[in-house]
Amino acid sequence: MGTEIERKFLVADDHWRAQASAGKRYIQGYLGGNDACSIRVRLEGDQANLNIKGKRLGIQRSEFEFPIPRQEAETILQSLCTKPLIEKTRYLVSHGEHVWEIDVFSGENEGLVVAEIELTSTDEIFTRPDWLGDEVSRDPRYYNVCLVKHPYKDW
Repeated sequence: MGTEIERKFLVADDHWRAQASAGKRYIQGYLGGNDACSIRVRLEGDQANLNIKGKRLGIQRSEFEFPIPRQEAETILQSLCTKPLIEKTRYLVSHGEHVWEIDVFSGENEGLVVAEIELTSTDEIFTRPDWLGDEVSRDPRYYNVCLVKHPYKDW
């Protein structure tokens, strides 16, 4: 079984940009899930994936990801996924022993910038960059699946 251990933070300022990768465009949408999971289709640059994530709140949950043909992903996003779609650009920033993923949202979630770090255990120690803001790992408003139903622009 796949497990994701991830912590999520707001970003306090733009100082991360000096060390960031070029960034990759993401478009993702959600299919009807249930009380136990969410089902996502994502375009990630030239790749496409189907992802199933457990709905458990917190920093650890089940996750499974499978590559799918890009054309099929585009069709699913346009015809089957709940709107609005999640649009964002993801940047990678190395800091200490870890690589941070910085998501800069656009579209209905314009203005939201979130940093995520994947860990190997729930109690793993990591170095906090100066640009890191408040932790929102347990706040469901910041889950992408929730941003579809309650976009950041409406907060």
